[in-house]
Amino acid sequence: MRSGLLALVFCSLLGQGVNAQSRLIIVSGIGGDPEYSERFYEWAVTLIDAATQRHHVPLEHVTYLAERVERDPDRIDGRATKEAVESAFQALAREAGPNEMIHVVLIGHGSTQGEESRFNLPGPDPTAEDFDRLLDAFPTQRIVFVNAATASGGFVPVLSAPNRIVVAATKTGFERNEAIFGEYFVKAYAEDVADVDKDQRVSVLEAFAYAVQEVRRVYEADNRLLTEHAILDDNADGEGSTEPTIDGPDGSLAATSFLGVPRPTLVAGTADSVLTALYEEKRVLEERIAALRTRSDQLEQAEYERRLEDLLVDLALKNREIREREGGP
Repeated sequence: MRSGLLALVFCSLLGQGVNAQSRLIIVSGIGGDPEYSERFYEWAVTLIDAATQRHHVPLEHVTYLAERVERDPDRIDGRATKEAVESAFQALAREAGPNEMIHVVLIGHGSTQGEESRFNLPGPDPTAEDFDRLLDAFPTQRIVFVNAATASGGFVPVLSAPNRIVVAATKTGFERNEAIFGEYFVKAYAEDVADVDKDQRVSVLEAFAYAVQEVRRVYEADNRLLTEHAILDDNADGEGSTEPTIDGPDGSLAATSFLGVPRPTLVAGTADSVLTALYEEKRVLEERIAALRTRSDQLEQAEYERRLEDLLVDLALKNREIREREGGP
């Protein structure tokens, strides 16, 4: 029964991984100061350009809600109110395919009232529970939810669930100082700075790791005490990790989740059909490894290690085939 269940899980994840299309919702909230309002706008449009131009997300799959529509009526789809956010999610639920990947990015300020975490918008502020309710409309899609606001840590335990990657710029709701995590998370997709494994793609894990590294660098350069500690949760335990890895409790799902779908001829920078096929096979193996790791507690330890070793060996051999085809060592 276990092997049958695992096979079903593999099939589900494979359907999402290799050819899954991305949908992107960006919500930038109240700046409170013209400097912050402009900064939030710049981060948002930079991410839109990166998504559509570098990562091949169709423009019609992008929704951008902002503090002031008149700032850029050609790009901004509506004012970022709680009602507009709910309408955007409802429309997306009607349009998105069952295996698509949904990316949600919140840019702005957050707050905590008692045990309730909020994202600050004009008018009523939506809570983490409000967003969790909206995400219930996507039972089969993989969710990437990034709250780059201050005091965002409280979103993680509320939104944590299977097949969700939840990122917060701060570890708790009490880290209320200005957060710069969003700037570098966006930069990871907009520039050639985060693709550590050089596979022409940027995973959510790579974007997160780059942003954390750069935030730390900026604080150290300014000789300031680090007041924001980003966390990522993708194993549905609601705790999150400050240093997720593909081998850790958190990180395996994020390592196989990408914004957009690379065009086949761009995956390896060539129209070589054999090389393109090898990269597709590599992605399948990565998805199977991620699926196995998230279900490690459902298998006997020896069986889990045997299966993992087999898949890792297959992946290493596939990487060698790719290097040889590309003429590398």
